[in-house]
Amino acid sequence: MKKYRKATWCLVLLLWAQSTSAQLLSIEEQVIDDQVDIGYGLAIGDVDGDGDPDILMADASEFVWYSNPGWNRHVMVENLTERDNVCLTARDLDGDGKVEVAVGARWNPGETSDPTLSGSVHYLQRPDNPMEKWKAIELPHEPTVHRMHWVMTTDGAQLVVLPLHGRGNVGGKGAGVKVFAYGLPETPGSPWKKILVDSSMHLTHNFEVVPGRSQDALLIGGKEGSKFFGYHDGTWNQIENPRMTLSDGAFGEIRFTDRFIAGIQPMHGKNLVVYPEDGSKQTLLSNLAQGHAVACEDLINQGLEQIVVGWREANSEGDVGVKIMIANDGNWSSWQEQWIDQNGMACEDLKIADLNDDGKPDIIAAGRSTHNLKIYWNKR
Repeated sequence: MKKYRKATWCLVLLLWAQSTSAQLLSIEEQVIDDQVDIGYGLAIGDVDGDGDPDILMADASEFVWYSNPGWNRHVMVENLTERDNVCLTARDLDGDGKVEVAVGARWNPGETSDPTLSGSVHYLQRPDNPMEKWKAIELPHEPTVHRMHWVMTTDGAQLVVLPLHGRGNVGGKGAGVKVFAYGLPETPGSPWKKILVDSSMHLTHNFEVVPGRSQDALLIGGKEGSKFFGYHDGTWNQIENPRMTLSDGAFGEIRFTDRFIAGIQPMHGKNLVVYPEDGSKQTLLSNLAQGHAVACEDLINQGLEQIVVGWREANSEGDVGVKIMIANDGNWSSWQEQWIDQNGMACEDLKIADLNDDGKPDIIAAGRSTHNLKIYWNKR
């Protein structure tokens, strides 16, 4: 009788534990490139029009793409400028099933005044065969170009480019960062209309495209926190939104979901933070070192988004890598952490996408000092 009672109590404990903690993510790791120089930035999109999402990467001297499913490597542009590449963006803008690509290079964050020595913006014009070299069309730019995204507006597609500093800035002090949107012309070789989005922020490391019913909005993170911008009647304007305007910490990375905003504070910082809808703030991790990548998605079919975070230098425990944070309930009252890659990925950037059309989002990450590009296949 005592043995039965003990077994029953153990079963109750097991059921209680299962009810108060979410399931973990099961993954299968695949290295698709072990010769990456730095892996500055990643993008996901269908390059060749076969219906499968491909992986694009800004490496130090090359912009490349890896064709799904064999992950063969193709060079789009090489040695675009005399300095490192830094960013890229890819999105199907005209509905033909193939992404348009823009890139940023001449990475020189210490030179904030001279655009001939720092920064570049190029639109890549695709050849008939995307496996051949692409033509780079140069656009005017600010120094210290750092991040870019394609956005859709009521006036068509625009390329939004985010520098790290304002002109002449030293240590985040001085002129505000000039964030420009470039209107995509019908013929890419024609002049691109240039629209100022904002010039009020400093040290703007990254930003997020927030999809809307008719057009996209922008959530920009920087030294001042975050600001929200919408497009109307040909201009970009800041929108006063308490949920989007956060001023209690500088953001490096920032990501938006319908339920929360997540990010890394400060720039290249140690803290992974989340701001739920109720206006509260939680610090989920405080032991990152050079935190540099965040993505949010429901990878375990929980009905809630999880947060995937990567950092690129060894922390106080000697670890570098990628973790996922999983909420235990819809009130965001408690979270559990799980390693995705411990010491095998010095994460410079990461993305989430369903690469094999099985309905389960996968994680893609590029490593700086580990010199690798990996897919973490979702095997939930």
